[in-house]
Amino acid sequence: MQSTMMEKLSFLYKPYVLAVLTIGYIAGELGHYLIGVTSKATAIELDYGDQACQQNHTDFLRHELPAQCAEFIIEHECHQQHINGTVYCEWNYNGLGLEYQLLAGPSFIAVFTVMGVVLGVAADRYNRVRMLFVCTLVFAIAILFQGTVKEYWHLILLRMVMAAGEAGCNPLATGIMSDIFPESKRALVMAIFNWGIYGGYGIAFPVGRYITKLDIGGLGWRVCYYGTGVLALIMAVLTGTTLREPERQSIGEDAAGKAKVNLWKVLLQPRVLLLMFAASIRHSGGMTFAYNADLYYNIYFPDVDLGWWLFAVTIGIGSIGVVVGGIVSDKFVAKMGIRSRVACLAVSQLLATPFAFGSVYFEPLWAMITLGISYFFAEMWFGIVFAVLVEIVPLQVRSTTIGVFLFVMNNIGGNLPILVDPLAKAIGYRGSVMFFYAGFYGISTLLFFVTMFFMDGPKPDASAATIGHDPTSHANHVEMGHENNTFQPDDYLPSPHSNGANGHRNIVSVRPSESSRL
Repeated sequence: MQSTMMEKLSFLYKPYVLAVLTIGYIAGELGHYLIGVTSKATAIELDYGDQACQQNHTDFLRHELPAQCAEFIIEHECHQQHINGTVYCEWNYNGLGLEYQLLAGPSFIAVFTVMGVVLGVAADRYNRVRMLFVCTLVFAIAILFQGTVKEYWHLILLRMVMAAGEAGCNPLATGIMSDIFPESKRALVMAIFNWGIYGGYGIAFPVGRYITKLDIGGLGWRVCYYGTGVLALIMAVLTGTTLREPERQSIGEDAAGKAKVNLWKVLLQPRVLLLMFAASIRHSGGMTFAYNADLYYNIYFPDVDLGWWLFAVTIGIGSIGVVVGGIVSDKFVAKMGIRSRVACLAVSQLLATPFAFGSVYFEPLWAMITLGISYFFAEMWFGIVFAVLVEIVPLQVRSTTIGVFLFVMNNIGGNLPILVDPLAKAIGYRGSVMFFYAGFYGISTLLFFVTMFFMDGPKPDASAATIGHDPTSHANHVEMGHENNTFQPDDYLPSPHSNGANGHRNIVSVRPSESSRL
């Protein structure tokens, strides 16, 4: 009777796996990005970062003040500002400074990228469910303990531990889902899972802002980490006790024989290097905004609560942009050649750039409107970049190339924002954020445009290739994916057991399932 009931409910197992993996990923990303929202409260308690004159009385609107607090750089002048005897400025930690930038970026990224490569290799050899359980348990405990820290270096160390655990989420979960879900649903499943990035990042705004203000039990910002850690712990337990290791499936080129390809020869192609550099600059712009958005709007608009606006823009519009980018790349641009894909990439970032500038230039209402427009176009980039990458590298080293590409992109993109602090001391915080955020969008546009000329143009008419062949067979061949012959080893010879004696190679559409770091 019990086995019969289990059989009837077996259809729920696959969506259950997706739900557990996605919620676990959201918890990890929430823990990752919480520091950007709680940094001011954390800095005040742990004594790190810069101090500045800030508005501390929300009863007054900015236009009612005789002078803006941010104008004063000397502490005693800051304390002298008042309206009818009510002091409206305070000299305190503002959550910024070199210590914050180290905490938000390098301390996490350095460990995350290295462990991502290590755990990705291990995932091909060992039980992925058990490994994912351990990884989720590690970052869950690290997030919990972040709520108990007493010193700045405790926070640095725990973010490194958290990064080591979270690094396994994507490669391990991707492998599990690839073996559970059929190819016809795989793209949708990966999209839902990778939405966890936007889920965690977007949820960090209301959680970090409003839970901290509630000061539950007098714990302030610490409650945010306790709650996130408990959620991650629950997902770790569910992963370890209710998920089972699926049988590994041969997917794409893994089922076929492979010719030897020199990885360095692939990586050092000018078009690969240019694409990697352009993507790194674009990623740096996105990470700059991710780590500074809440602090920036709190500093310049202290009397306007933008928490829910930021939540809606990042989760809603950002997610739509990701989906639209994939549709544009796959449905409308795919048949026009790789060069057209890169052109689409450059155009999307070009459209996003002026609105990105507007989001850090205008007053709150127009800042949120331009931010939403910018996010829609800007977040198209990730899917298109990897659609291009998988088409310009040989099948035999595709996964390794993607791994190296992400390693470089995350290290450059995640660490460059540390320069926001020294530039802010020279030209001001607004100018620094504007340069590294919107400015890097613009620089990446130029780099993508240059990269476009190193790519192949439209392919010859497919009808010409069908002379002497069965047109029906060739049509089916084309529909399966894009022919990856833009790079071919010198010693490659068609197998006599391949797709007939005509020299055509078997083509399988393989899409990367890596996650964007904003």
